[in-house]
Amino acid sequence: FYDGDNVSGKVNIKLKQEGKKLEHQGIKIEFLGQIEIYYDRGNHYEFVKLDKDLARPGDMTESCSFPFEFLKVVKQYESYTGRNVRLRYFLRVTISRRLVDIIHEKELMVHQLSCYPETNSSLKMEVGIEDCLHIEFEYNRSKYHLNDVIVGKIYFILVRIKIKHMELSIIKRETTGSGPNTYNENEQINRYEIMDGAPVRGESIPIRLFLSAYDLTPTMKDVNKKFSVRYYLNLVLVDEEDRRYFKQQEITLWRKSPTSLKPENRGVVALESTTNQEKSNAS
Repeated sequence: FYDGDNVSGKVNIKLKQEGKKLEHQGIKIEFLGQIEIYYDRGNHYEFVKLDKDLARPGDMTESCSFPFEFLKVVKQYESYTGRNVRLRYFLRVTISRRLVDIIHEKELMVHQLSCYPETNSSLKMEVGIEDCLHIEFEYNRSKYHLNDVIVGKIYFILVRIKIKHMELSIIKRETTGSGPNTYNENEQINRYEIMDGAPVRGESIPIRLFLSAYDLTPTMKDVNKKFSVRYYLNLVLVDEEDRRYFKQQEITLWRKSPTSLKPENRGVVALESTTNQEKSNAS
């Protein structure tokens, strides 16, 4: 699903034993957007909630289908599952009963599409140790879509230490909470060896890194004031004494719109729930 799509479909409720009466106090469906922070499991933060009544209180004696439709639903965030936080959208059907409600949920996946950024300047970084090492890195852009290719070059301007190898990695940093309760979780998405052996002054090494090979999400900043997801290019040099020199540079990732979207196949979902005597205590 995408922002603004309709969410429509049918709720199919099947009685396991036709003719058996199921008493209920009403049936409703909800569309929910929720953020769950794993270390705060007691609290779920809802940022969107829509509901519709499907049936008034009464008795069911046979299986029924109920159509539903939520029009032009605002879905301002992308679905996300991380190490400390989850943002999800789901439909929840509730059959209200006197003792125990019957509840069925279905997860939905939401993607946020972006347009090509107006400004997308190149990135330049330097790593240096006075009188020993001076290296410059240049990348073609600072913002990339999820199927993009990072193209760059590394220039060795001064090399007076013996470098054993060099690697480039993508680091995902997930930040939850705020102030003293801020938690940062770093995850290394990949590790790409650029060079094995000692470089010489004046040498340059090209870089091509295909992002489509990795499971990435768009950059997310201050989502509902609960969490952020940022990505960094991390360059590491290791010398012969295994000392490590590194430099990080943030990049922005965004989701490019597919070449064709078929509206007739979007925004439709079916939910199916089976009730029986053990589950619903129906008689």
